[in-house]
Amino acid sequence: MQHPLKHHLTLTLLALTSLSHFPPASPLTPCRTLCGTTAINYPFSIDDGCGAPQYRSMLNCTGTDLFFMTTSGRYKVQSIDYNKQTMVVYDPAMSTCSILQPHHDFVMTDVESVVIPPSSDTIFALLNCSIDSPVLNRYKNLCFNFSGHSCDELYGGCNAFRVFHSFTNSSPPCCFTGYDTVKYMSMNILDCSHYTSFINVDGLKGIGPADWVYGMKLSYAVPDTGCGRCTRSGGACGYDTETGVMMCLCSTSMNATRECAAGSNGDIGGAQKLALRTKFHAFALVVGALIYYVIFI
Repeated sequence: MQHPLKHHLTLTLLALTSLSHFPPASPLTPCRTLCGTTAINYPFSIDDGCGAPQYRSMLNCTGTDLFFMTTSGRYKVQSIDYNKQTMVVYDPAMSTCSILQPHHDFVMTDVESVVIPPSSDTIFALLNCSIDSPVLNRYKNLCFNFSGHSCDELYGGCNAFRVFHSFTNSSPPCCFTGYDTVKYMSMNILDCSHYTSFINVDGLKGIGPADWVYGMKLSYAVPDTGCGRCTRSGGACGYDTETGVMMCLCSTSMNATRECAAGSNGDIGGAQKLALRTKFHAFALVVGALIYYVIFI
C-alpha cells in the first residue's frame, strides 16, 4: 500500500503541475481607468503620475462622479468623446433657462486655457448688462448673433431670465460671445450680472432657449509622446511626478521609459519576464522537493 504521505504529495504535485499551464496574470498598473461609468484614458488621469503631465490634477473622481477642476470651482463632467477629443462639463453654479444663480465667474488656469479651452461651438451669453458695459461700447465687436437668436428671445423664453425683463418692461442688453471674452474680462469688468453657456450651437437654429443644451464643450489635443507604443506593450502612459518626463507604467512597482515589452514582435515585457523567471524557479524548487519525497521517502 502506498504511504499516505506519498499519496498526498503526489496529488499536490499533480495540482501544481496543472496550475503551471495557466497563463500569468497581466501586471497591474497604478492608473485607474474608470470613474463611475466614465472611461479615463490618455491624456487624462485621476491618479498623479498617470496620463499626460499637461493634464495633471485637472480631473477629480469623487465617488462615481468625475469633475473638471479649475480655479473657479468643480465642473461636473458629463461626457468625454475620445474620438472627437472633446469633454462636456456642466457648471452647477451657472444660471440656465430654468434657474437663476448668484453672480459667478468661469476661470481657467493659463495651462487649461491652452490645452483644453472651450470649443468654438460653445457660446457664452452675458446677461443683464449695463449700458456702460465694454462689450456694448468699445468691444461691441465681441458680441455676435448666432442662428437668428436674440436677447429678447432669451429673456422671454426662459422662466429664470424673465425677472430681468420685468424690472423695466424691456429687455436689458445681453451679449452672445466666445470664451476669449470671459477669459480676459471678469463679470465685474463686463458689467453684466449673470452668464450662461450652451453647446452644439450649429444645431440650435429654430430651437427655443428652453431646449438648448447648457454647459461647456472643451476641446483638447493628445500629446504625441509615443503613448500608443506603451499601451500596446501592456503598460499605461504616465510621467515622472518630479521631472514630468514621460514614462510607461508597467506595474505598481516597475516602470519603463518607452514600453513594457522588449520589442514589437509580441515579446513580453521585462517586468513580466522577471516575474515569470521568479515564478518558474520557485515552482521548480517545489516540484523538485516533492519528487524527492515521493521517490525516496
